[in-house]
Amino acid sequence: MNILEQELEAILHASHDNIVVTDQHGIVLRVSQNCKDIYGYAVSELIGKSVYALQEEGIFLPSVTVAVLKSRKQVQLMQKTETGKVVMATGIPVFSNNEIVRVISFSHDLTELRRLQEDYEQLQAKMKKYELEIEELREQQAGDIVMRSHSMKKVWKLINRISSSDATVVMLGESGVGKTAFACAIHRQSNRKNEPFVEINCGAIPSSLFESEMFGYEAGAFTGASAKGKTGKFELANKGTLFLDEVAELPLEMQVKLLKVLQEKTITRIGSEHSKKIDFRLIVATNQNLEEKVKDGSFRADLFYRLNVIPIKIPPLRDRQEDILELAYHILQKYNDKYGTSKFFHKESVDMLLTYNWPGNVRELENMIERLVLTTEENTIYKYDFPFLATKEKALTEEWSSLQNLNARGITLQDALAEVEKSMLLRAYRQCQTTYEMAELLGLSQSTIVRRLKKYKIQ
Repeated sequence: MNILEQELEAILHASHDNIVVTDQHGIVLRVSQNCKDIYGYAVSELIGKSVYALQEEGIFLPSVTVAVLKSRKQVQLMQKTETGKVVMATGIPVFSNNEIVRVISFSHDLTELRRLQEDYEQLQAKMKKYELEIEELREQQAGDIVMRSHSMKKVWKLINRISSSDATVVMLGESGVGKTAFACAIHRQSNRKNEPFVEINCGAIPSSLFESEMFGYEAGAFTGASAKGKTGKFELANKGTLFLDEVAELPLEMQVKLLKVLQEKTITRIGSEHSKKIDFRLIVATNQNLEEKVKDGSFRADLFYRLNVIPIKIPPLRDRQEDILELAYHILQKYNDKYGTSKFFHKESVDMLLTYNWPGNVRELENMIERLVLTTEENTIYKYDFPFLATKEKALTEEWSSLQNLNARGITLQDALAEVEKSMLLRAYRQCQTTYEMAELLGLSQSTIVRRLKKYKIQ
């Protein structure tokens, strides 16, 4: 080995970067010794190998030398090695008589730098969280309810004023806005806070079982009845608060009985001849327009006026952007604590949280964050970790492209519009729980929704 080759070897092995020299065919001629640390392979395992084969084997993935040989110019790209390192690779062509004779590549391990960047971003996220917590302490809050927007502070002031009374409250708003949380907050601030809070989902109990669930029954009252009898929800809520969620789904025959309970403050178990005095504060919630339900005859007017003492409208999350980040950080911390993780949002993820429409409101936000905490591999939650958000623009582009291709396949504009209508109905059907909710989401009447579902045979 002559002096020049000795100097070259010394440079190769002294460099902190991994250096690979190949010929014009991509055959590895020289490699620095630190390739073992970066790529996991010794010098002897790489010398004489083709970079094309090494790329196929996933050792150099992607190979910067292959990129240089194809483009005939300097190339810089990122690699992720089998050892889990993040590498910045730069390839430089060496020409003789306008032909590539050598390619020299430098690979710099960025793993530590990236880790430091993540630590810095995590520190920034924590600082932001602490700032929000300090601000939160300056404002009146309640348990898990987080608010910053003017509209929600207005709602909270109203709740503070009416909590100590026994007036019936109607919580109004779209699915997922937090009606149940506010109902719980009213109970916690009321004079009944040490008594039961009983929650009933009116849409989840079959009509045939509703009376026995609400009023209870005596032992042996009917075939299949428990030998011990059963205490109904009205009795369980005695002295406390009864919360009827989705009250618009209450069957008409049960609406009559609920009205009677509210008027007489007594209940009679099925199979009993004796009535019992009860005392509870009633809070109901719905995502439907009760006045419209009264007009179409599916909700009793007398019950509506009995319930509609203090209506409280909870605005959708998309209309109170000031609350989105505070809610997101609050929920993220909750699930970090629950699962022992240290996840935080990348800046682009924060931007995405603010630009998404949140049709499922706070419930959708909470479910999504729990999913991300459990499924993301790194501590940083990146933009591409939001699959149903990050691909939204791509999906819309693909749908429009498919529509443009309809004409080439002999499909008319009317057919194309029908396809779009069916697609939107399917999305609303998967997202919403009732046809009334679908109607509100799509801006159509409930009867039109029913007809369109039948038209497209959406079951």
